[in-house]
Amino acid sequence: MIRSYRGITPRLGARVYVDEQSALIGDVTLGDDSSLWPMAVARGDVNRIVIGARSNIQDGAVLHVTHDGPYAPGGVPLLIGDDVTVGHLAMLHACSIGNRVLIGMHATVLDRVVIEDEVLLAAGSVVAPGKRLVSGFLYRGSPAVQARTLSDAERAFFKYSAEHYVRLKDHHLGA
Repeated sequence: MIRSYRGITPRLGARVYVDEQSALIGDVTLGDDSSLWPMAVARGDVNRIVIGARSNIQDGAVLHVTHDGPYAPGGVPLLIGDDVTVGHLAMLHACSIGNRVLIGMHATVLDRVVIEDEVLLAAGSVVAPGKRLVSGFLYRGSPAVQARTLSDAERAFFKYSAEHYVRLKDHHLGA
């Protein structure tokens, strides 16, 4: 479902797939070749959500933002870079995700977190508000901690995962 909120309608890039059982609400932008899978929700009602090119938001993921108020002047948007895989049931709230990142299934990323390029966040991890995850590492746990340096194969997997989901969404679009 694609729904306007207060006169703002989601903006879709070229060749985007939005499953009919997902919800895209308000100030949300999807980059070219990105995808939103069944039961995923991107609710840009009190701030904006930007999802980069070739990024995929998998089943049941929840994306939201923080409103402008005394505890967050100006509010906090949710920004997701290019070639990002957001795993099933992940929760991303008012954070910034770089390029070529994999957010594991059921991971939670909280307000004002910055995840730099080429980071692997393990399934089930919780990233505390305001934390910065630096490029080139695997993070895991609750709270998430740096576990080890990524291998070359893991770095290559970021692109593979994004390309796989581009092919899959093309099949769903009948391309």
